[in-house]
Amino acid sequence: MEYSLVCHSLHALWSSPVKKKLILLSIMFLIWVYMLYSCVGYCSTMPSLVVDSYRGKETGPAVGKRTESSRTDLVSRLLAKPQPWEDIESDYEEPSIRTAASRDLLNNELETDRTDDWDEMRGDQQRAPEPSAMSSFSNGSGSKKLPQAIIIGVKKGGTRALLEFLRVHPDIRAVGAEPHFFDRNYDNGLEWYRELMPKTLEGQITMEKTPSYFVTREAPARISAMSRDTKLIVVVRDPVTRAISDYTQTLSKKPDIPSFESLTFKNRTTGLIDTSWSAIQIGIYAKHLDNWLQYFPMDQILFVSGERLISDPAGELGRVQDFLGLKRIITDKHFYFNQTKGFPCLKKAEGSSKPHCLGKTKGRTHPNIDPEVVQRLRDFYRPFNMKFYQMTGHNFGWD
Repeated sequence: MEYSLVCHSLHALWSSPVKKKLILLSIMFLIWVYMLYSCVGYCSTMPSLVVDSYRGKETGPAVGKRTESSRTDLVSRLLAKPQPWEDIESDYEEPSIRTAASRDLLNNELETDRTDDWDEMRGDQQRAPEPSAMSSFSNGSGSKKLPQAIIIGVKKGGTRALLEFLRVHPDIRAVGAEPHFFDRNYDNGLEWYRELMPKTLEGQITMEKTPSYFVTREAPARISAMSRDTKLIVVVRDPVTRAISDYTQTLSKKPDIPSFESLTFKNRTTGLIDTSWSAIQIGIYAKHLDNWLQYFPMDQILFVSGERLISDPAGELGRVQDFLGLKRIITDKHFYFNQTKGFPCLKKAEGSSKPHCLGKTKGRTHPNIDPEVVQRLRDFYRPFNMKFYQMTGHNFGWD
């Protein structure tokens, strides 16, 4: 009897249109409150946006103030008037007199490097997709670590291409722009450096690339002081082609600089090479490597061929993945060759479903150089190349 009365009451309640709407609205309201509560709890665990990290968003006013000032210092360093490169020591005689244009060129090269750094960083931001909820949640549960692997060189060797290719690997997390910590920003301290790194999960590798480290005298000792286990990657390229590419980059920013030929020689008549010009000196790989071997064993340094990175990107990436102790995930299927640019591009970039090639600052057309100048440079580099082959146990085929 009681059961039938209850059923009758429920039937009467549900049969009323007004009461039916009230019940449905109540259920929807409860669901909405539950979803809002869940969202608030989830969002509290979300990582800060990239913009927040550059604004010094930290827990505690003291830490926030410190990171704000140090990041402001980073921007001011990048935008400040560049100073001549004093990191490279030369075993060769400096010219007694240099033209004003030649001295200014050293400043222009640094300014060009910094401009390209900003161009690359803006390119990363423009193509960066909106993070999915799952990827954001994963990043939020990770932590920022000092890099376990660093691409230390060389400038105009193919370092940007290598980094972009490596970022496809799910177990690699890398900084987009060059931190320049171990050469320009070392006084900011390791905690400042750590804050630049992306968050990683257990088993993922944190990486960065700054090509000028390879020719910075203090960099090996500083990286060793951070961690003696750091793995180092050097992308090397025919030093003659590399020097021309270096000059081309500066020329694109400063069209009024002296000719490549006039900068190459101390005296064109005698054919004496001016090794104080950084574009020439960077290519003396054996000299710079000797400095690194004072702090790191050879088995912690991997040399990637810039030429094979173009002709066989999957093969070189396979060597890098093995060196880092990672599964070979990046293979031929990730690349296609762009005939216009003349180098391989990614079919799908990191976090994107679209093909991606390096920006307009890469793949510039080189100016025509006098063949006699090119041959004189090849003769100059040959003994250094042979020494480099002997030190690394690998013939790169530049001679």
